Amino acid sequence: MNRIIKISWILIIACFLSVADGEARLVDSLSLYGAPKYPVGFSHFDFVNANAPKGGSLVLPAYGSFDNFNPYIFRGIAFSDGDDLTLESLGYSPADDIATAYPLLAKKFELSKDGSFVGFVLDEKAEFSDGSPVTADDVIFSFKSLIEKGSPVYKIYYADVERVEKVNTRQVRFYFKQGISNRELPLILTRFKIFSAKDFANKDFATPSLVPPLGSGPYVIAKFEPNKFVELRRNEKYWGKDLATRRGFFNFDRIRFDFYQDTTVTLQALFSESIDAREEYIAKIWASGYNNKKIADGTIIKEEMEHNNPAVLQFFGFNTRLPKLQDRRVRKAIGLAFNFDWANKKLFYSQYKRIYSVFSNTDFAAEGLPEGDEKEILLKLKDNVPESVFKEKFVLPDNSSAEKLRHNLKEAVLLLEDAGYGFRNGKMVNLKTQEPLEIEVLSNAANGSSFTRVMLPFIDNLAKIGIKLIFRNLEVNVFKNRLDKFDFEMAILSYRMSNMPGNEQREIWGSEAADVIGSYNFLGVKNEAIDKIIDGMIATHNANKYKAYVKALDRVIMHEYYFIPQWYSSHDRVAYNKKLKHPQSGVKTGFDIYTWWIEE
Repeated sequence: MNRIIKISWILIIACFLSVADGEARLVDSLSLYGAPKYPVGFSHFDFVNANAPKGGSLVLPAYGSFDNFNPYIFRGIAFSDGDDLTLESLGYSPADDIATAYPLLAKKFELSKDGSFVGFVLDEKAEFSDGSPVTADDVIFSFKSLIEKGSPVYKIYYADVERVEKVNTRQVRFYFKQGISNRELPLILTRFKIFSAKDFANKDFATPSLVPPLGSGPYVIAKFEPNKFVELRRNEKYWGKDLATRRGFFNFDRIRFDFYQDTTVTLQALFSESIDAREEYIAKIWASGYNNKKIADGTIIKEEMEHNNPAVLQFFGFNTRLPKLQDRRVRKAIGLAFNFDWANKKLFYSQYKRIYSVFSNTDFAAEGLPEGDEKEILLKLKDNVPESVFKEKFVLPDNSSAEKLRHNLKEAVLLLEDAGYGFRNGKMVNLKTQEPLEIEVLSNAANGSSFTRVMLPFIDNLAKIGIKLIFRNLEVNVFKNRLDKFDFEMAILSYRMSNMPGNEQREIWGSEAADVIGSYNFLGVKNEAIDKIIDGMIATHNANKYKAYVKALDRVIMHEYYFIPQWYSSHDRVAYNKKLKHPQSGVKTGFDIYTWWIEE
């Protein structure tokens, strides 16, 4: 979850009604800390233009392919750009108040006095695009489908829910397991998408299908051609268009996604006006690829949009299930050969910063040596964490000069020798098995071409210490299948980290997820200390302890060298057609296209 705790448990500032059985109260918003930013009866969020004109068509790029319209199942390659347009959730958390859920499908939230359940009272106006009402049965069906037939990660994510019960046609309750303390669970449950139970009466939720599911969102899928395009049309009868949580959003009559196999191709698509907007992911192109007439005459606008999000955790990830990558000394040694300093100067035009933490660009990044509550947490786990956690500040290698690179490569050799490796005929080999240390790194076709430039010096540096690194660029669907089956040695991966770390950390780093095919624990992390830290982080009701747990989690992960950090930017780099306009609110939302509109 994307939130930061400042006081104990959940504070609700809202109008609330008495409940007949005296067990709970009804509230207008759910907040993890303090008062919600927006009062009862607010008209719209501050970062939107509530009076934005409606109309026109927007064309955006999508990448890879698709054979399925349900992104919540394990099988198939889903069209994942459309679920926020066609499906609604029970509540909505805005960019400027991410720790609060405001009404969407649910018009009221129900909290038990003893914290044993959270309930949702559905808006009587809420309906699917065919006019049928959204009911408690649909909520229950959607939740159970995610747990029983959805991607395996959902069973872990919602593990603390004991059962879900129907109170009446428009009201549903989620009961929590006895003895658990999960302060963010009520807010988590406002986020999952609601499907129509009747729509799936004769369909299997787990089976990939190109029949779009019936949704209750502002758009419906109008037409598509697999692997080529998907076009969505505004639902003129959309039930929620006047909600405060929806005013100013979704201003286009039609939204079309055209599919491409390479991000670089979409730059020419933008200049030919085949698409209307694109994010730029390659620093070199941002610096030198936009010098043309359409930029000069203002037909295409180039803009850096500041955001307040945690840095996307982008890295070279080790599959620690493999014996040769289970020793942290080996992982650290390989990381010493990656020269970010050279890449940033020569390839990235110094546009990036090095990722230095799991939670870079936030207050949760561990710095210096552990102190106070964090040190107390770690001391209880000292037998299960590296000694360096207490003795050494975590620092990334400085390879900014040839002399420093040589020093780091020498250190890498010492680490490898300490781990049982040695040189034989110019190769670094395991002295017990005599197997040379060779590693394959996987990337996907959407970004592989840009990474080739980065990989060549990395390959060369490792070759100097006898390690053979092989770089393979795979089609997106092949890459995904290899990851889902944990069939890789190293891979270029990324996670969008939470503004407020919580349950999702179990999916990424938790031992239980490591053996679940299709989980997000791609790296195979099984670490008792990390499990206990995550449990404590989720359970604590104290703001300072919570922050200490997150920093402890960060510190242990970084000192275990499960991955080689890459880079991040504090801005979204966006180029778009001049017909598009966006709010000028001052809120750092980054590239939020669904608050934009067309002004011919």
